[in-house]
Amino acid sequence: MPIALEELTGNITKVVLSGRIDIAGASAIDMPMSLVGGSKKAVIVDLAGVEFMASLGLRSVVLSGKTVLGKGGKYVLLAPRPAVEEVITTSGVDELFPIFHDEASAIAAVS
Repeated sequence: MPIALEELTGNITKVVLSGRIDIAGASAIDMPMSLVGGSKKAVIVDLAGVEFMASLGLRSVVLSGKTVLGKGGKYVLLAPRPAVEEVITTSGVDELFPIFHDEASAIAAVS
């Protein structure tokens, strides 16, 4: 499964994505990401284990994040690999959701 959820102290949810978030991977994360967006207010999306991110996968991340922000919550991205970070920055998603490269900074940003 390319997605796992961890509840951190302070009501922070860490979403850990992994593998290839291509068409199949995007399909696997779409519903869980929607649930996170609808039910959480402090979210860290850990991308360290993502080898490839297609636009459909990025769409799931963005829609979830926009839902969290729409409720006044906070949503950040953590530790994407260089190729994944390039997809994020090229698409401008980093202007909506900041990227952090260490977990302590990400936790501080959503606390």
